[in-house]
Amino acid sequence: MDKASVTLIVLTYNEEIHLARCLESATQLVDKIVVVDSGSTDNTKAIAERCKADFYVNPWPGNQAAQLNWALENLEIRSDWILRLDADEFLNTELVAEIQQKLAETSEGITGYYLKRRVYFMNKWIRFGGYYPIKILRLWRKGFAYCELREMDEHMILTRGDAAVFKNDFSENNLNDISWWISKHNDYASREAREFPKNLQGSKEMLDEGFSKSQEKRKRWYKKNLYNRLPLFIRPFLYFIFRYFLLLGFLDGRRGFIWHFLQGLWYRFLVDVKIFQNKKNST
Repeated sequence: MDKASVTLIVLTYNEEIHLARCLESATQLVDKIVVVDSGSTDNTKAIAERCKADFYVNPWPGNQAAQLNWALENLEIRSDWILRLDADEFLNTELVAEIQQKLAETSEGITGYYLKRRVYFMNKWIRFGGYYPIKILRLWRKGFAYCELREMDEHMILTRGDAAVFKNDFSENNLNDISWWISKHNDYASREAREFPKNLQGSKEMLDEGFSKSQEKRKRWYKKNLYNRLPLFIRPFLYFIFRYFLLLGFLDGRRGFIWHFLQGLWYRFLVDVKIFQNKKNST
């Protein structure tokens, strides 16, 4: 059976500390690498070209979903499959071997694959607290998927066909310092607060679209129907208790405590503060 061809798409902005690791992890798998940059001022372009990637610049449209859809709609991609990675992510060698083995044998009815993501924080694999595995649709047949237009938590949507799951993992390990992380999540909190009114709508529709099969649909449904219905400022503490104690986040050790506290309590509390502020400003 002929080998299935794969194009890797990576969106970048000042990713010189991550990009080589990301692209080199996929070298043995992909036939083409496409980097879509939004105006980097560091060595991102030089690294991409050194890794033999096709480098494009498109002004930042406001969110990753719009940037990715621009790439899918405007760039010449001829491969059978498209793989998407963030610059701070990379493929584990076991996953590369699994994709190489199984992709050419995939039936026509399977048009996408969920990949299992390991998240690292301060070089610590976060294994508990409901944070592993996170299954994300990152590999799909060309022309069979698009990215939903959302400010936060955007996902690929298959236009037809079914999705399967690979057994092995890919990893996210951001090497920036904690000041960068806090600044990034401050921006995320602003975006999530703006999305909040929309997230109170459309819950029934989520149940009708593969709720039992899709991890991201289940998480979004729980967020809309449970978490977002709880009182502001109380729900971050309830979520942290649930995640850190009931889902065994404490087993992730000291660095895991920092992660679960910052990402599961501090960040969620900051979102609530911004929602509260937005409501006050609109009255």
